[in-house]
Amino acid sequence: MVLAAPLVIDATITSATRIKGAEAAGVAANAARFYVEAQVGALIRGSGAMPAQIGYLVDIPLDFRGRTPSLKKMRVLIFARPVAGRPDQVQLVQLDAQRSWSPALDARARGVVREILDRDAPPAITGIGNAFHVVGTLPGEGETQIFLKTETGDPVSLLVLRRPNQPPRWAVSFGDIVNEGAGPPQRDTLGWYRLACGLPRSLPASALETQDEEGARIASEDFRFVLRSLGPCRAGPGAGA
Repeated sequence: MVLAAPLVIDATITSATRIKGAEAAGVAANAARFYVEAQVGALIRGSGAMPAQIGYLVDIPLDFRGRTPSLKKMRVLIFARPVAGRPDQVQLVQLDAQRSWSPALDARARGVVREILDRDAPPAITGIGNAFHVVGTLPGEGETQIFLKTETGDPVSLLVLRRPNQPPRWAVSFGDIVNEGAGPPQRDTLGWYRLACGLPRSLPASALETQDEEGARIASEDFRFVLRSLGPCRAGPGAGA
């Protein structure tokens, strides 16, 4: 959501009016739509001045009794975009892109914003370039290199190392230099997200055209090892910031 949101705002709700009828079209059966007005506490991401009070639509899940929580005075973190010609209105990047504020969520959102704005931010992955496995001098020794395609054209590569009587280990390099000491990206960082949510589920045959059957098998196995290490993407509604 941070990637999609030009505005990340820490705010406190001052009023909430339930929306019904045609304006609530598309609301899930277990949710209700509200027009919310909120007092801006801090602008975590965004350029320019924000008005002290903003309004937006949000879908709120119902509890087991079919009721919504009390929204007034709730401190929230919202992920939004500006509305042209309406500086006091914002549009959530998803209709559920309002989260109850917590110190942990605030720190995580701020960390992701810093990563995104960094000039060396990891780029989005668009596919696999080529992959190859090189056998080492000892039985069970070898390394696999996998070169990725990116949205910006900047190089990103994966390196999987195999050593006799040791579990395989891997590293990612966001740059020209392949560095086995870099290790995997820390979970829930932008680098982790780019890989976990951007890599395909298997190596395409086109990436292995120069490999013999055994090299292609090991390279594919090493790629699956990387995917297991990364874990699921967890992107989408309810998955966090």
